[in-house]
Amino acid sequence: MSSASSAAQKQENADFPTACVVLADGTIFYGRGFGATGIIEAELCFNTAMTGYQEIMTDPSYAGQAITFTFPHIGNTGVTAEDDETADPVARAMIVKWDPTEPSNWRSEQTLSAWLAKRGRIGVGGIDTRRLTRAIRQQGAPHVAIQHAPDGKFDIPALLQKARDFKGLEGQDLAIEVTCAQSYNWNEQRWAWPDGFTDRTTAGKKVVAIDFGAKRNILRCLASAGCDVTVLPATATTEEILAHNPSGIFLSNGPGDPAATGAYAVPVIREILDTTDLPIFGICLGHQMLALALGGKTLKMNHGHHGANHPVKETGTGKVEITSMNHGFAVDASSLPDGVKETHVSLFDGSNCGIAMTDRPVFSVQHHPEASPGPQDSFYLFERFVASMP
Repeated sequence: MSSASSAAQKQENADFPTACVVLADGTIFYGRGFGATGIIEAELCFNTAMTGYQEIMTDPSYAGQAITFTFPHIGNTGVTAEDDETADPVARAMIVKWDPTEPSNWRSEQTLSAWLAKRGRIGVGGIDTRRLTRAIRQQGAPHVAIQHAPDGKFDIPALLQKARDFKGLEGQDLAIEVTCAQSYNWNEQRWAWPDGFTDRTTAGKKVVAIDFGAKRNILRCLASAGCDVTVLPATATTEEILAHNPSGIFLSNGPGDPAATGAYAVPVIREILDTTDLPIFGICLGHQMLALALGGKTLKMNHGHHGANHPVKETGTGKVEITSMNHGFAVDASSLPDGVKETHVSLFDGSNCGIAMTDRPVFSVQHHPEASPGPQDSFYLFERFVASMP
């Protein structure tokens, strides 16, 4: 280890705090920094998942947010490139109770701290995450400024001003920042022992996936369910979509305010609904986009749903699924027009988790049936989508 690296390591192991989290109301949490150094501003949320911290950090739906992990054992399995949901972490920072330990997993390729440092993302350990989670619930996704400074020197008034100046996610079109730059084909399937990820070798149903911030495992689930997938940017026009002669349209997950993204996406979805009878399946932001196109409304939640243990009931059957969720906005079920029914509801707070047209194979859900991370109770939705196609 070089002398410079040694000095930096000593600073990181010092008794004084090397990171702080400043909430817009003036509350300050001090801890120990890891990963990248610097300052970021973000909306703060908490995630209750016990696994999948790498998938969570690379989920494009977390654009503009910093994540408090309520489970304390974060980093203990290291990271591996196979588990990235997109090329780089999208969440701006992570906050944990215990400092990450040396990884203990046969798939691990590097430590969480080294991975974050290389990708320019800040980590903060040694935080009372239970107290911080209570603050999030009480304040409703507060705005924060987070700094990692190995020398322990913080300009608190400046950080407080940064937190207060942060614009938040309402009114923000973040899908445009995380969507793909150009179209591409996808045929990689879900990971399976012993071969890992394999490609489709047989022809499938042609599906166009609109990328509002798609996770790789969602695309893998489509491929595994029997789809030949073409991914198009969020700004794709009706003509560009229909030029691929698809058998179905998929609307992906993504970040930001659905009303802002809907300014350009909703007219396209509405035109497809009006001029074709193609099956449509939406997830998360795609669910909200579909609801807006059908005449519904969306609203900002107090602190959202983020975790891999959310119970959802399918209204038609009464079946309860344990699901993975990540959203700060929701569809207002009371705004749904005639011909559109509510299909799923959250058993935590009764919020809407699914809709469907009553006379066409057009449906969507708020939760993440690709379960990355999370349970696989809802994979049947991909199979339902494929079965609805001619």
